[in-house]
Amino acid sequence: MEILADVGGRPGLDCKGFCSYCYFKGVKEFRPFGCKYCMPFQKGCDYCSRAIAEGYPGFKPIEAVVFDVAQKAYGSVPDKVTISGGGDLSCYPDLLELARTVSQGIVPLHLGYTSGKGFIRGDEASDLVDAGVREVTFTVFSTRPELRRKYMGDRHPEAAYSNLEIFCESCDVYCAAVLIPGVNDGPELEKTCSDLEEMGAKGLILMRFANTREQGLILGNEPIIPGIIPHTVEEFRQIVTKMSEEHSLRITGTPLWDPETGAPFALASHKSEICRLPSVRRGATIVTSSVAQPLISAIFQELGGDVNVVAVKKDVGCLITLDDLRDLDLGGVKETVIIPGRTMAHEKEIKSVLSRDGRDRLIVRGPESLTVDGEMSISMSEEEILDLEVEAFGELIEAINALGE
Repeated sequence: MEILADVGGRPGLDCKGFCSYCYFKGVKEFRPFGCKYCMPFQKGCDYCSRAIAEGYPGFKPIEAVVFDVAQKAYGSVPDKVTISGGGDLSCYPDLLELARTVSQGIVPLHLGYTSGKGFIRGDEASDLVDAGVREVTFTVFSTRPELRRKYMGDRHPEAAYSNLEIFCESCDVYCAAVLIPGVNDGPELEKTCSDLEEMGAKGLILMRFANTREQGLILGNEPIIPGIIPHTVEEFRQIVTKMSEEHSLRITGTPLWDPETGAPFALASHKSEICRLPSVRRGATIVTSSVAQPLISAIFQELGGDVNVVAVKKDVGCLITLDDLRDLDLGGVKETVIIPGRTMAHEKEIKSVLSRDGRDRLIVRGPESLTVDGEMSISMSEEEILDLEVEAFGELIEAINALGE
């Protein structure tokens, strides 16, 4: 049993200021998108009106976090507790006390996200390791202090690196870096990978910078950095591949890819595993993202049957909104339409938009996820990823066989 200890916190406010590339920077009030959690008769719920923008009121009191963990544990000893939230964990004032209280010297802890901007002494990690921290996700951006100071707003970058080194000595550390073209890619990325390799980090998650709506900015705050053109998907994939080949630590990318396992949609490159899926007996159209479309299409081409896969102009499927569906050409869309489970739109509006050509289509939300991106796959084996995909695609195919035309 794994438990989440949610400490809350607000992006930009509970993390020593926005990083220059943060996708929450510039977010103002917005109307609820609608989502899978909304009631059929009402557009808007807590998730699509608040949680999607990490709209916490601030850090939670430690007593509330401990009480929540105790309730989730039901008197049992969990296998792991992940401490996470909307702010930077290194800025949570009671982080060490929380770690000691939750772990009790028994339960291993995972720090779900920190950039280290709240560390100022340089040795805070030692006490956290003693308190039970065994896994850390650490946003590094670059191992050059001046870049971190400029682009992350870190007033004490040397202290952050010192703590990162301590974590690497005793924990499984997975670093993360949002890649800004001409800033921390190229030779700077080579240096970062080499430094992390020397420190003993387990892996590095490279994250493609998003600066437009198509790349995933749905909160009305584009562009985050005017004038910056992010890497194309193919350029980004090549960077991930090159870094993975040249360094021993595990390197993955999001929205793609993981050179070691083939994720996301590892089934597309492990075609011998596709035989584990059920037969497709009915037809449907699958609507997905531009990144996922060729990969999902390759899987269904192996399966045969009457399923076509079409893409909207959005890189990430779970960030598809009603505007993306409005722009979709309905010419090749069948009577039964499967959309990503986490599409950010309300059922009634989806039905209306996807039936605007006069054809009364059946709209079905697919599984929560069909695969994993680099943020998850970096700590997973090839077998674990394939098993997850087989289960998810099996669920999708059963929905098509039950509801398809």
